Amino acid sequence: MMIPRILIVDDEAPARLRLKTLLSDIQAECPVTLIGEAENAMRALEQIASLHPDIILLDVQMPGMNGIELAQHLAHHQAHLATPAIIFVTAYDEFAVKAFEVHALDYLMKPVRASRLVDAVNRACEKVRLEQRLPETIATDASCVRRKHFSVLERGRILLVPVVDVLFLKAEQKYVTLHTAQREYLLEESLTSIELELGDLLVRVHRNALVARVAIHGVERAVQVVDAESSQEKVSESWQVIVTGCAERLPISRRQWPVIKALVRV
Repeated sequence: MMIPRILIVDDEAPARLRLKTLLSDIQAECPVTLIGEAENAMRALEQIASLHPDIILLDVQMPGMNGIELAQHLAHHQAHLATPAIIFVTAYDEFAVKAFEVHALDYLMKPVRASRLVDAVNRACEKVRLEQRLPETIATDASCVRRKHFSVLERGRILLVPVVDVLFLKAEQKYVTLHTAQREYLLEESLTSIELELGDLLVRVHRNALVARVAIHGVERAVQVVDAESSQEKVSESWQVIVTGCAERLPISRRQWPVIKALVRV
């Protein structure tokens, strides 16, 4: 029989104590192992990485990164692993829709009744058992769930940047720079992996750049100086992308020119 490993994440100590008491009370009908607790999302990420819980009892309203954002982060960054089953435990009912959008298994209202917790934990155990029996099927299903945000680690916090806000992404050294109309962000992902996941939304214009299809305003000719130091400068004509709401122009490679040309119907 599987004994689920549970992590409690809540910024309020009395709430964590209440859940620990409930878990102790339901041991006879629903055996569980409490492996840790965290007072915020950043601490929770550390515990998840080191303890590998099967189930997370997660509060929604927390300072800094909230529970919904934490669930979104896990769904993206642990897509290749078995993501813990998430049971939200909160005093607010208005987040229920968002909770199930990030594939929460259940949404419990405080004060939590023991019977509701037993039911939620038992269903979570079934989910974990299914993943252990059918890893390939689960992986296939998970791959169909596409992210709606990019997760950006910045100054000790995680920011969520909506995919729909992206104008273009550009590879620069070992990082990828994500550009929106407001600002830039640094990602530790490859353009190739992003293109594989979001290729219907982003199109490659060059080996170092992806552009949002809806942000392509047009193209224009560019004159490139090939040898500026010689007495006879060699020039060649090329094309570059005009991105809506952005002054920067992105060069189009010869290989990608037919694709972009078809998009803008030059």
